[in-house]
Order: sequence, then structure tokens, then C-alpha cells
Amino acid sequence: MPFRPRLLPLSAALASLFATLLALPAQGQTLNELYESARGFDATYQGARAQYDASVARAAQAKAGILPAVGLTAGATRNNLDIDTLTGTGRGTTIPRDFTTQNVGINATQPLYRPANWATYEQGKRQAEIAQAVLTIAEQDLIVRVSQAYFDVLASQDSLTLVRAQKVAVAEQLASAKRNFEVGTSTITDTREAQARYDLVIAQEIAAENDLQVKKVVLDQLVGRPGSVPVPLAQPVVLPAATPANIEAWVAQAEEAHPAIRQARLGLDVAGLEIRKAEAGHKPTLDANLGYNITRNPDGSSTSTVGTRINAASVGVVFNLPLFAGFATENRIKETLALEDQSRSVLDGTRRSVAQATRAAYLGLVSGAGQVKALEAAEASSQSALDANRLGYQVGVRINIDVLNSQSQLFQTKRDLAQARYNVLLGNLKLRQANGTLTINDMNAINATLAKNGSTAASPSLGEQPQAAPSVPVTPPRIPVVPPVPVPPFNPPAPTMPAAPPPPVILNPPAR
Repeated sequence: MPFRPRLLPLSAALASLFATLLALPAQGQTLNELYESARGFDATYQGARAQYDASVARAAQAKAGILPAVGLTAGATRNNLDIDTLTGTGRGTTIPRDFTTQNVGINATQPLYRPANWATYEQGKRQAEIAQAVLTIAEQDLIVRVSQAYFDVLASQDSLTLVRAQKVAVAEQLASAKRNFEVGTSTITDTREAQARYDLVIAQEIAAENDLQVKKVVLDQLVGRPGSVPVPLAQPVVLPAATPANIEAWVAQAEEAHPAIRQARLGLDVAGLEIRKAEAGHKPTLDANLGYNITRNPDGSSTSTVGTRINAASVGVVFNLPLFAGFATENRIKETLALEDQSRSVLDGTRRSVAQATRAAYLGLVSGAGQVKALEAAEASSQSALDANRLGYQVGVRINIDVLNSQSQLFQTKRDLAQARYNVLLGNLKLRQANGTLTINDMNAINATLAKNGSTAASPSLGEQPQAAPSVPVTPPRIPVVPPVPVPPFNPPAPTMPAAPPPPVILNPPAR
């Protein structure tokens, strides 16, 4: 019998593959490091930051309406006149006059009573607060997008690792089926089934490799650094718990802290101030003016041939009262009242949407945590079922397809469990994004669940920093590559059908 290398048992293969995955590379980046890279590179966030700066500058412009306006003027004019005498002595004669007028002055105006300007100033302050709320939303969105891309890469890595482990296990089962067929203890069906499952796993491995490459491209584009390597979770995995464990507490917190609600509330205040601006159209205005002007006519003027210089200082108050503007002010007030109702409706709708999103995120997080516990139990049960089926196959009470199905079930459960854990970590961030309280500290708590230099320390709950654990070096063992087992083509001879018997001879009955 030809020599066949002994394959690693399933447990050893899984341990080797996960040790390889969890071995922390020197160039690995944590979630915080990639987030800081994304802050300086992501186009969406950079655009939101620029929009914030523009909104703050625009809001500051509203203050100009209550501050004094000062202007400096200067000019020189050359005048050429022809003065015709119409009456008196010299009637009908024309006298030419050429002279220069020079002037310089400084004038200041200080609004004393302008209700519309003060309303605009108050609007500007609220617009700056709205810009801050919009930037906060953009920052929270960036945290979730980076975390999503980060854990997508880890999930793809886990999927690829499990597919390769499944390939090793199926190859082992294929080799076993082949050996049993050669010694005559099993049929060719076992070999065919194992070969078909092995080919399927190869296709799954190709798809998993492609999916991992795509996920890495997405992460690299988001953070702006090629070849980013996310640090995996520490082992054993301890998921942080969301506190408080009360859905209504999360909803109440969203009502007070969510930036979208704050933005809508400020929008309602701006609409109310717009009504004040419209009503100011019926009110008077009062301004104080102060000026100092110098006018020189070195060659005289149109009425004098003597050069003059006039120094004029002025101070005064200007009062203006609008009387009638063609009903424009009344219609403007009606418009702003309707816009205020619209802003109030937007606020109500935002509150309902935030409450709904918060409840959905909380229920999703609770469901995800329950799925993790159920999948952990299912993983143990699937492992026990696989061990029992392999033992039954060895003693002849189970067939090869039972073992293959148990293997597929175990690896699928492991993939689902890994994905469920990542979903719980993301669910914590998305819950805080839904109720508007997501900050960099929440991401730090998730970052604390990652491996540190190969250690297995994990953070037990959000907001708590784990204690530093001693570094444990992990040397990944080498997993042998199992080639597909060559199988001779299955071409059984066509069955030989027996010839039909000759038809019976029926004799004619004698005539009566």
C-alpha cells in the first residue's frame, strides 16, 4: 500500500489556523489607529469639517448688524464749467470756470435700535450650534464606518481561516474514504461524496479569499493607508455589555443628547427668530451717525474764485419709521409662521425617528447577544455531534456523508458565531449612534477588546480599560497542504438486459 502522510486531527488543524490568525503582526493597527488615519483622509468627513468651518464663519457674519460700521472716503474731481450770463450787465456772455474739488472723510454709523438686526444676530449663534451638531453627526458616522470596515475584514479573515480548516478536515475524510475503498470496507460512493464536498470547499475558499481582498480594499480606501492589518480580538472573547439594560433609558437619553434632535430644536428657534425679523418690518429704526469730512477747492468753486477748505464734523441720530410697504410685511409674517409650523413638524418627526432607531438598535443588540450565547452552545453541540459521527463511521454505524454533514454544520456554526460577535461589538456603537451619545471613548472600549502583543486580555464591559496582561508569544504551526486524492474515473459497464421469452403457442380448439 502506498505511503500516505498522516493528517492533523480536526482539533489540531483548528488550533493551528486560529493561532496563525491570532498571532499579532508587527504592522497590525488597532481600531483607534485606523480611526485617526481616517479622520485625516476620509473625503466625507473632510467635507463635513469644511462645511462646519464655513457655517461658523457664516454665522459670525450676523454679528455685523449690531456693530458700528466705519468707512473712509476720499476723492478728487476736476470740473470744467461754462457760465452763461442771462441777465444784467454782461448779458449774453460766457465765462469759463475750471476748478478742482478734493475731499476726504471718515464716517461711522452705530445701530441703536434695529430689531431685525438683533434677531439675525441670535440666529447666527444658533446656526453655529447647528453646524456643531452636524459635525458631531459626521464624526459619529465616521466611527461607525471605520468600525464596520474593520470588523468586516476580521470577519472575512475568520471565514477564510475556517474554510481552510474545513478543507483540511474534508481532505482527511476523503483520504480515509479512499483508503477504505481500496481495502474493500466501503463503496465508491463514500469517495465520490467526499470528493464532491472537497471540490465545494475549494470553491468556497476562492470566494472567501476574494471577499477578504475586497474588504481590505474598502478599509484601505477609508483610512488612506495601503496594506492595513486590523488587530484581531483577544482570546477568549469577552463581549462588552451595554448599560443601562433599559430600552426606555436609552430613548430618554436620545431625547436630550441626540445631535439630530438638537439640530431640529435649534432649527425651530431659528424659525421663531425669523418671525421676529418679519415683524420688525413694522417697527422703527434708530441709528447714530458720526463723521468728519474735509473738502478743498484750491482753484475756487462754481460760485467763488477764491480757494477754500472746509472742515466739517457731524454727529446726529437718524430715525426711520416705515408706514406702508404694499402689504409685504404682513405676507412675510404669514410666511414665517408657516415655516415655523414646518420646523415644529420636522422636530416631531426627528424625535420619533430617533426613538424608533434607538429601540431597534437596542433590540438588535440584545438579540445579537442572545445569538452569541446560542451559537456558543451550538458550537459545542456541533463538535460533539461531529465526534460522535466520526466514531460511528469508524465502527461502521455511520456513513461518510454523515461525517461530512457534521463537519459542514460545525464550520458554519463557527463562522456564524464569529460574525455574531462582531455584530455585537458593532451593535454597541450603533446603539450609541442611534441615541446620539457615541464618542471616541466608546470606540476606546471596543478597542480594548483587541489583542495586545499576542495577549488574551479582554475588556469585560464598555468604558472599563483592561489591565495589562503579560505577553504570550504564539508560534503558528505549519498546516500541511492536502492535495486532492486522485480517483479513477467511475465508468461501470452498461447492464445486460435479459432477452424476452418467446411468445406461447396457442392451439386452435377443436371444432364441435
